[in-house]
Amino acid sequence: MKLDRNILILYAITNFNFSDNEISITDKITKGINGGVTCIQLREKNLPHKQFLKRALLIRKICKKRNIIFIINDNVKIAIESNADGVHIGQNDLSIFEARKLIGNKILGVSVQTVNQAIEAEKCGADYLGVGAIFPTQTKQDVSIVTINTLKKISQNVSIPVVAIGGLNLKNIEKLNQSGINGIAVSSAIFLENNIEIQARNLLNLSKKVIEV
Repeated sequence: MKLDRNILILYAITNFNFSDNEISITDKITKGINGGVTCIQLREKNLPHKQFLKRALLIRKICKKRNIIFIINDNVKIAIESNADGVHIGQNDLSIFEARKLIGNKILGVSVQTVNQAIEAEKCGADYLGVGAIFPTQTKQDVSIVTINTLKKISQNVSIPVVAIGGLNLKNIEKLNQSGINGIAVSSAIFLENNIEIQARNLLNLSKKVIEV
């Protein structure tokens, strides 16, 4: 699938607490979209299937109403059952071929950290790449850091969109200028802020200065 690269400019990955209920989740997602989030990924590593699906269906409904792309992290079954727009997988998840076979024409994102991984992912059918972690991140522990130079080389060696991820915030996004990326992925930098809408708007404005569309 050839993606409109504009949908990846401000890619928000959910960061919910176990205490978040439907009202809280709806509020956070809506504020993020109001502020300019262009894509939502639901990441739930520890939520039971039934609760995960319920949350996915809730966010899918909000995103569909606002014409925002909705992606599920890792869980292909949830992506299919919730009719999400796509799924994002890592290097240690099921293979790109297997994922593509299961999801059909849905969007397929793949996490990579090297130029070789990026080239292979594109060859195998990825629609976009998530590259990182660019900076240390609280969201995902024990991750390897990808240098900005490697990020730039990955962008130069693939034709599909590249999204930078990992520890990105208002203080460091500008360091990615001229890296060739098409989007910025953030989690804590939006969903752990007191004013999600204003934070998203500020992140969007800054992201537009460094991305290539």
